[in-house]
This record gives sequence, structure tokens and C-alpha cells, in this order.
Amino acid sequence: MRGFFIAFQFLTRLPSPIRGQVALEEMGRSMRWFPVVGALIGLLVAAVDFLLSQITTPEIRAVSAVALLAALTGGLHLDGLMDSCDGLFAFTTPQRRLEIMGDSRVGSFAIAGVATMLLMKFAAILSLPPELRVVGFISMGALSRWAMVYATVRYPPARSSGLAHDFKISAGRVDVAIATATAVLVALTAGPAGLGAALLTFAVTVGVARYAIAKLDGLTGDVYGAIAEVVEVSVTVALPPLARLILV
Repeated sequence: MRGFFIAFQFLTRLPSPIRGQVALEEMGRSMRWFPVVGALIGLLVAAVDFLLSQITTPEIRAVSAVALLAALTGGLHLDGLMDSCDGLFAFTTPQRRLEIMGDSRVGSFAIAGVATMLLMKFAAILSLPPELRVVGFISMGALSRWAMVYATVRYPPARSSGLAHDFKISAGRVDVAIATATAVLVALTAGPAGLGAALLTFAVTVGVARYAIAKLDGLTGDVYGAIAEVVEVSVTVALPPLARLILV
């Protein structure tokens, strides 16, 4: 279970029993737990959403869910999205893009990107029908974290050092296989629509990763965070129409 708690510590800001140095090989093995941690994040958001449904409006519930998702992760993935927007959309060289992404200052692309993402996430959550809310939150949590695992193992890193590089060199196919099986099983709680969402996740992950590689010659931790955010929104947007299409 140490791998689970390492993943939990990395992906959330909730208390974890892990103390001291984490070995390199433990980092890689922890990635097989990423979808589980994502599902737990989704489950917690779903629980709060259910409690709020008894006392407030759908709009406030959607805003609360967006805020809670950011709070539980410490804004980790949103920060990656912002840095990625500033770097990937800049008209410059790959090396300069990496320098921009490493700069703590926020540019116009970052502001536009995070604003669009938060608005899309609000609208997507608001559109989830009652029968899809719990499975929707859980599925988007699991699938978005699986996307990080796949992108890390499948594609080259843009830097030769750093946390993202450490995850890359320590994770392997077994970790991807376990993470994939877990994510698909979680997605299937949403029925056939969940399987469709899983296939969409793969397509979105590949698309964003290849776009980033064309700009950076590799992926960074910021890009992994951006992929998680884009997948999270894509799954939430897609589930209701997929469910309706299957029922027709």
C-alpha cells in the first residue's frame, strides 16, 4: 500500500502517512495507483455534491465541485495547464518554450487557458444529469489520472532531470497495464458510455501529447497536468451525450 500513499501524497493535498525520502523505483510503481486516487477524489467531490443538492442550487453545486477539485489537488494540474498554455502557444523555439514554462510569472495565454478550462468545467458539471453525477465524477477522476500515467510512460521527457523525468525513468509497462485496467473498470461504472469516455480519453491524451511534443520535443510535468485537466473536462462533457446516444 506504500505505492498508493505515495500516489495519494503526490496527487492530493490531503494528509498522507508517507514520511522521508521516496526511492526512485517507488515513484514509478506508485503510478499504477493514480486512477484509484483519481477515483477517490471524484468520489469525495460526488459526496459533497450530493450533500449540497439537499440545500442549494445546481449552479452553486457546480461551482463548489470546481473549487473542491482545485483545492484537493492544490491546483497542481491547473498550474501545469497555465504553464503549458504560456509555453506551448508562444511563437518561439522549443528551448525558449521550456524556459517560459519554468517561469513563475503568468502570461496572457495562461490566464485565457485557465479561465476557459474553469468555465468549461463548470458548464460540464452543471450539465451532468442526476443518474450520471456520481459515476461521472469518479470516471473523470480515474481517467484523467490514467492519462498522466500513459503520457509519462509512452512519450519522451523534454528535460533530462526533474520530477517528471524521475517518474518517466522509473515507471514501466506493468504500471501502465495495471493503471489501464483500473481506469477502464472504474469507467465501466458509467456503463457503455463510460467505455466510450475511456476511448475518448485515449484519443485526447494522444492528441495533446503529440501537439506538445511538436512544440517541445518531449513532455514535462506541466504538460502532464494539462493533459489531466483537458481529459477531465472532455470526459465530463462527453458522458451525457454518449449516454443519450446509447439509449437511442
